[in-house]
Amino acid sequence: MRTRPRFDRGHTDDLMSFLAASPSPYHAVASAAERLEKAGFRKVEETDAWDASSGGKYVLRGGAIIAWFVPEGAGAHTPFRIVGAHTDSPNLRVKPLPDAGAHGWRQVAVEIYGGPLLNSWLDRDLGLAGRLTLRDGSTRLVNVDRPLLRVPQLAIHMDRSVPTEGLKLDKQKHMQPIWGLGDVREGDLIRFVAEECDLAPGEVTGWDLMTHSVEPPAYLGRDRELLAGPRMDNLLSVHAGTAALAAVATAPEADALPYIPVLAAFDHEENGSQSDTGADGPLLGGILERSVFARGGTYEDKARAFAGTVCLSSDTGHAVHPNYAERHDPTHHPRANGGPILKVNVNNRYATDGGGRAVFAAACERAGVPFQSFVSNNAMPCGTTIGPITAARHGIKTVDIGVAILSMHSVRELCGVDDPPMLADALRAFLEG
Repeated sequence: MRTRPRFDRGHTDDLMSFLAASPSPYHAVASAAERLEKAGFRKVEETDAWDASSGGKYVLRGGAIIAWFVPEGAGAHTPFRIVGAHTDSPNLRVKPLPDAGAHGWRQVAVEIYGGPLLNSWLDRDLGLAGRLTLRDGSTRLVNVDRPLLRVPQLAIHMDRSVPTEGLKLDKQKHMQPIWGLGDVREGDLIRFVAEECDLAPGEVTGWDLMTHSVEPPAYLGRDRELLAGPRMDNLLSVHAGTAALAAVATAPEADALPYIPVLAAFDHEENGSQSDTGADGPLLGGILERSVFARGGTYEDKARAFAGTVCLSSDTGHAVHPNYAERHDPTHHPRANGGPILKVNVNNRYATDGGGRAVFAAACERAGVPFQSFVSNNAMPCGTTIGPITAARHGIKTVDIGVAILSMHSVRELCGVDDPPMLADALRAFLEG
């Protein structure tokens, strides 16, 4: 039976714009900040003293954003309601000495970030994006969103074993993209990127650059009930969390909220979260503490606030795959357009417990959206998220949720068009309490 889209596609259309505008974590947080500022949020600097004022505020640090709304009636010990997500996706990232090549081909030296499906990067038209650090210490976003690089696959005639034995890729030898012909010229790539930003090459002293597919997101299928696009893991959740927080903060009853709603979108989840912008770092805890203390709170107030706090760790999960259904748990088959998923693992690869399930179920009921349960096949190792990290580091109740997709970690992933707005509605109901 077909599942026809029933939600207004305005949210999904905006998600497509968000994905296209966010080829790197740095662009993703800039895109989120732009949406929040339209909702009245203002940026605060970590190096400044914070005041006790109410309203929406956010902090940017690298590829991470923490945003929160303080209702006028909030006390120093008011608990938080947190939507957690991550901004990074597996990809190919430029090495410190990027200029490479052989046999008349000019190439860019890249390092594998996270756990991408390497084959999905072959024979794709790739752009280049990220941030440049300038001599004066400032940063500049760059996005070359046109066909610039390509990782060419070996022709079938030169490896007849592929149809029977599968494609085998060496991460070092086979994943270096080409971008031209001729001899290798030292400094060529950074000169090119600097020119794209109208900068002199000597102004660029550092860079964090990565590849992305230039193919835009698109509706897919006869009834356009599917969405294909890049970086849904996990910009889909970042976008939904941003939309939910903005909606809560601009609602007429915002100043009567019983909780302080928070969006925490971290970097580096795909490689362990251990960084100053990752979930396993001090960023979230430090900002929440400073928020308590700025409102005149004490350590006791902070402890009370954290004890009443709940976090929804929102990340993508696995929809049942029609060609590999045996890889899934036989009684848990999340479907596209079936609503957000509740992710459970009794070995704490996900942080959900029975109490957390009740919190999420109540939010979905208030939002009027269904939800599904996901658990891994016992014979398969289970992935993990920022959920257990958040729970352990901050001592707060955390629930793992998300949207079921196909092709996770591919350069181009697939979801149902109704699931993103249903997730956003559930997140809004959760933040409202």
